[in-house]
Amino acid sequence: MTEARGSLADAARDLLLGSACVGCGRPGRVLCPSCAASLPRHGRLSWPTPTPPGLAPPFAAGAYDGLLKVLVNEHKEHGVLALAAPLGRVLADVLGDLLAVAAVPGAPVLLVPVPSRRPVVRRRGHDPLLRTGRRAAVHLRRTGVPATVRQLLVPTGRVLDQSTLDAAARAANLAGSMAARPPRAGDRAATLVVVDDVLTTGSTVREAQRALETCGLRVAGVATVAATRRRAEWTGCPESGGFPTAHGAGALTSVYGVRPGPWLRRRSSVRGRARCHHRCLEPPGAPSASRCQSQAKRST
Repeated sequence: MTEARGSLADAARDLLLGSACVGCGRPGRVLCPSCAASLPRHGRLSWPTPTPPGLAPPFAAGAYDGLLKVLVNEHKEHGVLALAAPLGRVLADVLGDLLAVAAVPGAPVLLVPVPSRRPVVRRRGHDPLLRTGRRAAVHLRRTGVPATVRQLLVPTGRVLDQSTLDAAARAANLAGSMAARPPRAGDRAATLVVVDDVLTTGSTVREAQRALETCGLRVAGVATVAATRRRAEWTGCPESGGFPTAHGAGALTSVYGVRPGPWLRRRSSVRGRARCHHRCLEPPGAPSASRCQSQAKRST
């Protein structure tokens, strides 16, 4: 009901104030049906290059350019609130692919957004990531996934502007910049996913992961709307036809016992998925699970 009221309010605002599609400029809704249909509907592994040590598997819908970049910026910097709905749907699709391989069966899903600092929220007039995350959670719950957004992270200390910093400088700048609130009973049994709008070097989400792990929480993965192109083109394990990217395939079923959404419908066999599951969730260059097992046998 709340979601429906929000959508109606967005539509009324568009009608009264006049608007055009942010993608193509067509008069009408802020995102026309044609542009909305062109948005990616899957998530793919998007390891940063270099990858911060210990980073949980990061999934993104696509590259941070074109329509995805426009949507993120218009929503975040220009307060086009109606874009929260399509961005939330994109993020939900990314989360669906991530959860298909990383969720704890039957466990609740906690979406933990990277925190925004209060002065930034006041300047923008809203918290874009929190708004997008809540829309994504609504979409997931409609498919039977028990997802909720929890603001477990708070910013601490001072962080410099990162627009001109390289990966090493970003990591140093962000070190110790977040803290986690005390977890509730049951949080440690949940599937935790850190969510952000754009994955760049991975330093921000790695810092969020560190803060959560300090409280004894395990992060299953990272989900973002987009990822910058400053990374290796990683499409998953070739043994499964690219699983778990949008172009590949494991024969997945929902771990929540419901009809799988579009992100869970794949073509290839479970055998292929099982063979490469661990390798797919490792950064490029990491030793495969079979290689690790053979080395362990030799050492014993």
